[in-house]
Amino acid sequence: MNNKTSSFLSIIGLFFTVIVSPCCFPMFGFVLAGFGVATDTFELFGKWTMLIFQYTVLFSLVNLTLNYAINRNVWIFGLALTSTFIIFYGFDDDFNRPIIYVGMLGLLIAQVSNFYIQPKKINTNMNSPELESIITCPKCGHKKAETMPTDACQFFYECEKCKVVLKPQSGDCCVYCSYGTVKCPPVQMGANCCE
Repeated sequence: MNNKTSSFLSIIGLFFTVIVSPCCFPMFGFVLAGFGVATDTFELFGKWTMLIFQYTVLFSLVNLTLNYAINRNVWIFGLALTSTFIIFYGFDDDFNRPIIYVGMLGLLIAQVSNFYIQPKKINTNMNSPELESIITCPKCGHKKAETMPTDACQFFYECEKCKVVLKPQSGDCCVYCSYGTVKCPPVQMGANCCE
Protein backbone atom coordinates (compact mmCIF):
# COMPACT_ATOMS: atom_id res chain seq x y z
CA MET A 1 0.00 0.00 0.00
CA ASN A 2 1.52 3.33 -1.01
CA ASN A 3 1.63 6.62 0.87
CA LYS A 4 -1.41 8.20 -0.79
CA THR A 5 -3.59 5.09 -0.47
CA SER A 6 -2.87 4.61 3.23
CA SER A 7 -3.50 8.32 3.93
CA PHE A 8 -6.80 8.16 2.05
CA LEU A 9 -7.88 5.00 3.93
CA SER A 10 -6.96 6.59 7.26
CA ILE A 11 -9.06 9.66 6.57
CA ILE A 12 -12.02 7.65 5.26
CA GLY A 13 -11.85 5.12 8.11
CA LEU A 14 -11.79 7.75 10.83
CA PHE A 15 -14.61 9.87 9.46
CA PHE A 16 -16.74 6.90 8.35
CA THR A 17 -16.71 5.63 11.93
CA VAL A 18 -17.75 9.06 13.21
CA ILE A 19 -20.45 9.66 10.62
CA VAL A 20 -22.14 6.31 11.24
CA SER A 21 -22.13 7.02 15.00
CA PRO A 22 -24.39 10.08 15.34
CA CYS A 23 -25.34 9.36 18.94
CA CYS A 24 -21.72 9.70 20.02
CA PHE A 25 -20.84 12.57 17.68
CA PRO A 26 -23.93 14.79 17.45
CA MET A 27 -22.21 17.40 15.27
CA PHE A 28 -21.90 14.79 12.53
CA GLY A 29 -25.38 13.51 13.34
CA PHE A 30 -26.64 17.02 12.62
CA VAL A 31 -24.95 16.85 9.20
CA LEU A 32 -26.63 13.49 8.51
CA ALA A 33 -30.00 14.89 9.58
CA GLY A 34 -29.47 17.74 7.12
CA PHE A 35 -29.32 15.10 4.38
CA GLY A 36 -32.55 13.49 5.63
CA VAL A 37 -30.94 10.48 7.35
CA ALA A 38 -32.74 9.40 10.51
CA THR A 39 -29.98 9.60 13.07
CA ASP A 40 -31.82 7.80 15.87
CA THR A 41 -31.82 4.51 13.95
CA PHE A 42 -28.45 4.92 12.24
CA GLU A 43 -25.88 3.44 14.62
CA LEU A 44 -23.76 1.02 12.61
CA PHE A 45 -21.33 -0.35 15.22
CA GLY A 46 -23.46 -0.25 18.36
CA LYS A 47 -21.46 -0.71 21.55
CA TRP A 48 -18.24 -1.17 19.57
CA THR A 49 -18.33 2.38 18.15
CA MET A 50 -15.86 3.96 20.56
CA LEU A 51 -13.42 1.07 20.33
CA ILE A 52 -13.50 1.14 16.52
CA PHE A 53 -13.08 4.92 16.56
CA GLN A 54 -10.00 4.66 18.80
CA TYR A 55 -8.51 1.97 16.57
CA THR A 56 -9.00 4.15 13.49
CA VAL A 57 -7.27 7.02 15.31
CA LEU A 58 -4.36 4.69 16.09
CA PHE A 59 -4.35 3.45 12.48
CA SER A 60 -4.05 7.07 11.33
CA LEU A 61 -1.17 7.67 13.75
CA VAL A 62 0.64 4.50 12.64
CA ASN A 63 0.15 5.50 9.00
CA LEU A 64 1.57 8.97 9.65
CA THR A 65 4.47 7.49 11.65
CA LEU A 66 5.39 5.16 8.79
CA ASN A 67 5.10 8.02 6.31
CA TYR A 68 7.31 10.17 8.53
CA ALA A 69 10.07 7.63 7.87
CA ILE A 70 9.64 8.42 4.15
CA ASN A 71 8.74 12.12 4.15
CA ARG A 72 10.78 13.30 7.14
CA ASN A 73 8.18 16.04 7.62
CA VAL A 74 8.36 16.93 11.31
CA TRP A 75 5.36 19.26 11.46
CA ILE A 76 2.96 16.67 10.02
CA PHE A 77 4.23 14.03 12.42
CA GLY A 78 4.10 16.48 15.35
CA LEU A 79 0.54 17.49 14.46
CA ALA A 80 -0.48 13.83 14.26
CA LEU A 81 1.01 13.04 17.67
CA THR A 82 -0.54 16.12 19.26
CA SER A 83 -3.94 15.46 17.68
CA THR A 84 -3.93 11.83 18.80
CA PHE A 85 -3.06 12.91 22.34
CA ILE A 86 -5.89 15.48 22.25
CA ILE A 87 -8.40 12.87 21.06
CA PHE A 88 -7.46 10.39 23.77
CA TYR A 89 -7.43 13.16 26.36
CA GLY A 90 -10.99 14.02 25.27
CA PHE A 91 -11.98 10.39 25.81
CA ASP A 92 -10.42 10.42 29.27
CA ASP A 93 -12.09 13.74 30.16
CA ASP A 94 -15.64 12.32 30.34
CA PHE A 95 -15.87 12.10 26.55
CA ASN A 96 -15.37 15.81 26.00
CA ARG A 97 -16.69 16.17 22.44
CA PRO A 98 -15.26 19.65 21.66
CA ILE A 99 -11.76 18.43 22.58
CA ILE A 100 -12.22 15.29 20.46
CA TYR A 101 -13.44 17.41 17.53
CA VAL A 102 -10.32 19.61 17.78
CA GLY A 103 -8.12 16.50 17.77
CA MET A 104 -10.00 15.10 14.78
CA LEU A 105 -9.52 18.37 12.90
CA GLY A 106 -5.77 18.24 13.61
CA LEU A 107 -5.59 14.62 12.49
CA LEU A 108 -7.52 15.47 9.33
CA ILE A 109 -5.12 18.35 8.55
CA ALA A 110 -2.13 16.05 9.14
CA GLN A 111 -3.56 13.31 6.89
CA VAL A 112 -4.55 15.67 4.08
CA SER A 113 -1.14 17.39 4.25
CA ASN A 114 0.56 14.00 4.19
CA PHE A 115 -1.55 13.06 1.17
CA TYR A 116 -0.49 16.12 -0.84
CA ILE A 117 3.11 16.73 0.26
CA GLN A 118 5.65 14.85 -1.80
CA PRO A 119 8.32 12.89 0.05
CA LYS A 120 11.79 14.38 0.17
CA LYS A 121 14.29 12.62 -2.02
CA ILE A 122 16.48 10.46 0.14
CA ASN A 123 19.45 8.58 -1.27
CA THR A 124 18.42 5.07 -0.27
CA ASN A 125 21.50 3.42 -1.74
CA MET A 126 24.44 5.00 0.04
CA ASN A 127 26.80 2.66 -1.83
CA SER A 128 26.13 4.37 -5.16
CA PRO A 129 28.12 7.57 -5.61
CA GLU A 130 27.10 10.19 -8.13
CA LEU A 131 29.14 9.61 -11.28
CA GLU A 132 28.49 12.77 -13.28
CA SER A 133 30.38 15.99 -12.62
CA ILE A 134 30.60 19.22 -14.58
CA ILE A 135 34.20 20.32 -14.98
CA THR A 136 34.80 24.05 -15.39
CA CYS A 137 38.06 25.20 -16.96
CA PRO A 138 39.61 27.90 -14.76
CA LYS A 139 41.29 29.52 -17.78
CA CYS A 140 38.44 29.92 -20.29
CA GLY A 141 35.36 29.04 -18.18
CA HIS A 142 34.25 26.23 -20.53
CA LYS A 143 32.00 23.69 -18.79
CA LYS A 144 31.46 20.08 -19.74
CA ALA A 145 29.59 17.23 -18.07
CA GLU A 146 31.83 14.21 -17.68
CA THR A 147 31.32 10.73 -16.28
CA MET A 148 33.88 10.05 -13.58
CA PRO A 149 35.81 6.78 -13.44
CA THR A 150 35.02 4.66 -10.41
CA ASP A 151 38.22 2.61 -10.43
CA ALA A 152 40.98 5.21 -10.99
CA CYS A 153 42.01 8.79 -10.23
CA GLN A 154 42.02 11.24 -13.09
CA PHE A 155 45.07 13.46 -12.64
CA PHE A 156 44.88 15.27 -15.97
CA TYR A 157 42.03 16.71 -18.00
CA GLU A 158 42.36 18.61 -21.28
CA CYS A 159 39.85 21.39 -21.84
CA GLU A 160 38.26 20.81 -25.22
CA LYS A 161 37.92 24.55 -25.87
CA CYS A 162 41.28 26.11 -24.93
CA LYS A 163 43.29 22.83 -24.78
CA VAL A 164 44.87 23.67 -21.42
CA VAL A 165 45.70 20.55 -19.37
CA LEU A 166 44.17 20.74 -15.89
CA LYS A 167 45.91 19.17 -12.88
CA PRO A 168 44.55 18.72 -9.35
CA GLN A 169 45.00 21.68 -7.03
CA SER A 170 47.14 21.25 -3.92
CA GLY A 171 45.30 19.07 -1.42
CA ASP A 172 42.94 17.53 -3.98
CA CYS A 173 43.33 14.01 -5.30
CA CYS A 174 42.04 14.52 -8.84
CA VAL A 175 40.71 17.06 -11.34
CA TYR A 176 37.09 16.32 -10.36
CA CYS A 177 37.76 17.29 -6.75
CA SER A 178 39.43 20.52 -7.91
CA TYR A 179 37.30 21.66 -10.85
CA GLY A 180 34.14 19.53 -10.83
CA THR A 181 30.71 20.17 -9.35
CA VAL A 182 30.81 16.75 -7.68
CA LYS A 183 33.78 15.20 -5.89
CA CYS A 184 35.16 11.93 -7.25
CA PRO A 185 33.43 8.64 -6.25
CA PRO A 186 36.06 7.52 -3.69
CA VAL A 187 35.85 10.87 -1.88
CA GLN A 188 32.03 10.67 -1.94
CA MET A 189 32.34 7.29 -0.25
CA GLY A 190 34.65 8.68 2.43
CA ALA A 191 37.94 7.28 1.08
CA ASN A 192 41.00 8.86 -0.49
CA CYS A 193 40.95 8.69 -4.27
CA CYS A 194 44.63 7.75 -4.48
CA GLU A 195 44.57 4.85 -2.02
